[in-house]
Amino acid sequence: MSGNAEFFDEMRQPDGSVRPAYSNYCEWYDEQDPKLLRRKHSEAETNFRKTGITFNVYGEDEAEERLIPFDMVPRVIDAREWRRLTRGIEQRVSALNAFMHDLYHRQEIVRAGRLPERLLRNNEAWLPNMVGFTPPGGVYTHIVGIDLVRTGPDEFFVLEDNARTPSGVSYMLENRETMMAMFPELFLRCQVESVSDYPRRLAKSLAACAPDCAGDKPVVAVLTPGIYNAAYFEHAFLADQMGAELVEGSDLRVVNGRVTMRTTSGYKAVDVIYRRVDDEFLDPLTFNPDSVLGVPGIMDVYRSGGVTIANAPGTGVCDDKAIYSFMPEIVEFYTGEKPLLPNVETWRCAEEDSLKYVLDNLAELVVKEVHGSGGYGMLVGPASTKKQIEEFRHKIVDNPENYIAQPTLSLSTCPVFTKKGLAPRHVDLRPYVLVSPDKIDITPGGLTRVALEKGSLVVNSSQGGGTKDTWVLKD
Repeated sequence: MSGNAEFFDEMRQPDGSVRPAYSNYCEWYDEQDPKLLRRKHSEAETNFRKTGITFNVYGEDEAEERLIPFDMVPRVIDAREWRRLTRGIEQRVSALNAFMHDLYHRQEIVRAGRLPERLLRNNEAWLPNMVGFTPPGGVYTHIVGIDLVRTGPDEFFVLEDNARTPSGVSYMLENRETMMAMFPELFLRCQVESVSDYPRRLAKSLAACAPDCAGDKPVVAVLTPGIYNAAYFEHAFLADQMGAELVEGSDLRVVNGRVTMRTTSGYKAVDVIYRRVDDEFLDPLTFNPDSVLGVPGIMDVYRSGGVTIANAPGTGVCDDKAIYSFMPEIVEFYTGEKPLLPNVETWRCAEEDSLKYVLDNLAELVVKEVHGSGGYGMLVGPASTKKQIEEFRHKIVDNPENYIAQPTLSLSTCPVFTKKGLAPRHVDLRPYVLVSPDKIDITPGGLTRVALEKGSLVVNSSQGGGTKDTWVLKD
């Protein structure tokens, strides 16, 4: 696949020469003893296992804990490319936040005929409880992950938006820490932007979104569903790194119009809750009455301005893949500009002409559930059997509104370390964005996910993908 013109190779030019961004890294790599590199690769895996960086895979059997494979060859992005990406990400995140405010207020975009009303009416993530309410500082999407794919030298596309509870940032931080511990000399040769201050920036950004009733030093807590959650490692890691309290629903209670947490010296008011609990389980008095993960009465405190919840309840609308298909219109409506980062071409199966096209071309397309995530509930046409395609066809026909389809993209490749040396594999990128009332802060880099199997296009960790350190070079 190395010299395959079909895929853009991020490290090598079509003639096999190394692209400038990778030149320092490749010089260093060529000087290394292959035996030493193999040993280092094995050490990295042991380190991740010791640290406990695992995630749960949910299948037919009991949830199984797995290690996300780490690849020690960095993905390198030069400063010019990164500047271009950050402008597009900032524009998109600004539009998402403005869109959320409009959806829960006047719905101008629907009145203008730019977004069908049915997308809200049939959307479980849209919360009537948020209508007419503006969160502290006007911020809905405090932490956003924008998934990007690349298909050519200057061709980046947004694959999806993660505005509900984007995960994976702990892997971004641990990947960098591991690389710096294993190859400190490499960072002297390659000038790379730092990502290690993300927890400090996250704490600062969340504190800037505190409600008016907060003191000079707002109290921030991370609300986790508990140790059995797939991303529990990340919840504990971020709380620890931020110097915030890690709490479960049972540690919190509403007292005198404030959300308070249990401490050794009684209950103490909390100003900002970075919640990793889904909307449905956040408040048993408002949503699911059987939930034991949330806090009874928290929505009343929230709506009265007594606490900030990040991300705001109801932001899951932005993760919807049917809404995603309207993002070019959304960006233009709220910013007055054409999108700097285009969407992947998308067919909405809810529309008759698109449905016909999708059904006629299933073998070539990727079909996704509009509410799906993690690589589940999707069809990758070129990698599926005739039987799988026919089974999926019936699902689409039975419920067309539940599906969108996209072309099978020629994702760019980055090298991974194998026993036989470097080999290209397909990648995507999730940069992390922090939003406060007066700032949009984008961490230089993000999480690169890599499809470790040769030829595979599925990078999700739940589907066998791995991760690698992402380097943004300094100017």
